Amino acid sequence: MTQDEKFMRLALKEAAKAALQDEVPIGAVVVKEGKVIARAHNQKEKRNCALYHAETVAIQKATKKVGNWWLEGCTLYVTLEPCAMCAGAIMNSRLDRVVYGAKDPRFGFLGSVANLNEDYPTNHRFEVTGGVLAAECATVLSAFFREKREKRGEH
Repeated sequence: MTQDEKFMRLALKEAAKAALQDEVPIGAVVVKEGKVIARAHNQKEKRNCALYHAETVAIQKATKKVGNWWLEGCTLYVTLEPCAMCAGAIMNSRLDRVVYGAKDPRFGFLGSVANLNEDYPTNHRFEVTGGVLAAECATVLSAFFREKREKRGEH
């Protein structure tokens, strides 16, 4: 198992926590110098606010841990390709690297819909690795939404 797979498995555990809370199962961890400094999952329903994506919650926790908004030397692992808001938060927090699992063809802003990291003239760039445990990450999401549809009587 690679380091990326190891940390993505931790993000998947966070996604499972979200599903248990009836949140869209997306999980994230922030790693610095090989150690997890923050873990999070979606909390939009719980907090009744669209800003509480797994990535933004993990970034907030990581900044508290390091005592600075600048997350230089950190990597964010997230189970789904970040949206525009989260890609912007990643850029603004100066993360060095993002590793994501499944692509998000409808909302992904690190290569699917657009690429905030490459397509715009910004002052910070970060390394992006996509597709780590992609099938597992996608399965968690599709199972969650399938169950939701079945509960509503949709097929």
